[in-house]
Amino acid sequence: MPDRDSPRDLPRKAAARTARLAALPLGYAGRTAWGFGKRLGGAPAEAVLTDIQQKTAEQLFRTLGELKGGAMKFGQALSVLEAALPEEVAGPYREQLTKLQDAAPPMPTSTVRAQLTAGLGRDWKERLVYLDGGPTASASIGQVHEGRWHDGRRVAVKVQYPGAGDALAADLRQIARLGRTIAPIVPGIDLKPLIEEMQERTVEELDYGLEAEAQSAYAAAFRDDPDLVVPDVVEAGDAVLVTEWLDSPYSLARIIAEGTQAERDRYGQLFVRFLFDGAARTGMLHADPHPGNFRVLPDDDALGVLDFGAVARLEEGGLPEAMGRLIKVASRSDEAGLEQGLRDEGFIKDRVKVDAELLLDYLSPFIEPTQVESFRFSREWMRTQFQRINNPREPAYTVAMKLNLPPSYLLIHRTWLGALGILSQLGAEVSFDQLLTDYLPGYADA
Repeated sequence: MPDRDSPRDLPRKAAARTARLAALPLGYAGRTAWGFGKRLGGAPAEAVLTDIQQKTAEQLFRTLGELKGGAMKFGQALSVLEAALPEEVAGPYREQLTKLQDAAPPMPTSTVRAQLTAGLGRDWKERLVYLDGGPTASASIGQVHEGRWHDGRRVAVKVQYPGAGDALAADLRQIARLGRTIAPIVPGIDLKPLIEEMQERTVEELDYGLEAEAQSAYAAAFRDDPDLVVPDVVEAGDAVLVTEWLDSPYSLARIIAEGTQAERDRYGQLFVRFLFDGAARTGMLHADPHPGNFRVLPDDDALGVLDFGAVARLEEGGLPEAMGRLIKVASRSDEAGLEQGLRDEGFIKDRVKVDAELLLDYLSPFIEPTQVESFRFSREWMRTQFQRINNPREPAYTVAMKLNLPPSYLLIHRTWLGALGILSQLGAEVSFDQLLTDYLPGYADA
């Protein structure tokens, strides 16, 4: 199609990219007007609404996927929070959302080879003796090919799209400008902080050297773990990352779509353990919890983990001790202790008054899963929590206006919300309290 932006050059025709993003809210408005006309003609309201949402979902996520860059990354972030959307909205969106979790159109082979030369040097063919011409996976800033290293190892070759940095930054700026007009398309999710946090992380995610360091640390930490697998790094360049191949037939997206309850529970449990145990072992938090990054290894009943471009390097060498302590205090309904602890950590500033009972209510999405031996996550639970704390008519909503999120907790908070979203999409039953007891500093000792 002539109006599509080729992965060969993401920032090409910047005006055209901007125009396509700007057309999203216009398309929604136009379909709404068209739907109003159909209602006047006697069509059932429910049928008209579903039709509008289906067409809007297809346009929104097809556009985000084709543009790649920040547009696709924004779409992937929304896909993680899909469980929080109202069911009448999430239903038509779900198929389009999950497409962004596991696939995207490829870039030309000539571009891949040019990037390999730029990243690994002109002699890269001496080390990478075979490269599959078609990608096995594509994402927002790069795609992955299977290859064979000179020592016989199967490898995954991650190649960054040319101009990915410019496209990423430009798309996120445009989406930020369009935030208010895009908001009606995805009701129930506050887009502003999500976009701002993504903008702050763009430089790190483009640095494959930093990603190689993080993945190497995780691979070493989990090398002997029978349940969690992280591939070793083989070589890294400016726009290329070569790692050992992870032989997995599908990702968590498949389990979300059609997994048995036993599979949902098993991989949900491993998913949570990786996030908390990984932070304890490496001093870093894997901060991109969307299903495509978590690969199922059915022969070993294990979970493989990919993509370490977004990690939080934790100031205390692990998750904050205060975080575990405050969650435990909250789970005991200690209102005074919780308020004082949040003040001490900077979540509540001086002279700001809060209702301690509403504070507990506001934090219930983080507390409720810890209060039983095992907790069953669900889309309905996630949706109820989001609607309660994001609805201006609900008492808990006023608490959000008074809380301050310290910078050191920004990525932790987003990752935790994303993890709750994935668990709710899985419908997994997880021994959350025991996992926090085992792996979250401060929780067991509070």
